[in-house]
Amino acid sequence: MAISQYDIHTSHAVISVADTGGDGLPVLLIHGNSSCKDVFCHQIDCFGDEYRILAIDLPGHGASSNAVDPRRTYSIPGYALCIIEVLEKLGVDKVAVFGWSLGGHIGLELISRFPGIVGLMICGTPPVSPGAENVRLGFKPSRFMAISGKASLTEEEITDYTLALYGENALCDPFLRAAVARTDGLARQYMSEASVSPDVMDQRLLVETNPTPLAIVNGVEDLFVNIDYINGITYKNLWTGQVYNLLDLGHGPFWEAPELFNPLMAGFFSDLTLECN
Repeated sequence: MAISQYDIHTSHAVISVADTGGDGLPVLLIHGNSSCKDVFCHQIDCFGDEYRILAIDLPGHGASSNAVDPRRTYSIPGYALCIIEVLEKLGVDKVAVFGWSLGGHIGLELISRFPGIVGLMICGTPPVSPGAENVRLGFKPSRFMAISGKASLTEEEITDYTLALYGENALCDPFLRAAVARTDGLARQYMSEASVSPDVMDQRLLVETNPTPLAIVNGVEDLFVNIDYINGITYKNLWTGQVYNLLDLGHGPFWEAPELFNPLMAGFFSDLTLECN
């Protein structure tokens, strides 16, 4: 499997893309707040021969540039519109999506904006209704949530946030901490401010009414999201009819335990491929 690395110029930012190529169903991987596309290395290695894996760095993250207009781009709709530009420039009109954390919220936004979404898998992403009170229902109050919206982080906060995202062994992989440190602080601040706007899309209503196939896999020990809230939603088209909660894993189970996570991803992608053929 040969992975191409290249840049796509959009009206939002210059976007860094990793692309495995091939004729398989395109699968887009969208990382979370203050992360980067390299966090999906275990999934790219596992699925890159069967699917066309596209992993991107969001504006203000990883090897992508910072946003040209931060207020326009650093929001869930802004990120979604940027990704649509990337897909259009690549000529991709049909795609499955895996979105982690912020990436999952972007994936939900894409369902309402890009008709070529054939299925979405989310992790660490509570679908919430608009407004600050509704947003709070989906998340756990913690200092880590506060860090996720700060423009400027101390060295201690960078370390603590990295550990909260990826678990106790996170510092063994220096790129994870480096990704937090590299992220444009305005991306955290503006994203946090935009997320509580009463004008954002109702993601809970979307998953309750939209027929697009949806798979959900979470870590039970997630420090950010309210697992009970996610479990309590009545979904329109939930894959296998259940939310998967992986024991002893946190916010990034696909990173912490790919041997447990990837078989679920494989099953979902396989079912989507059958539906598309």
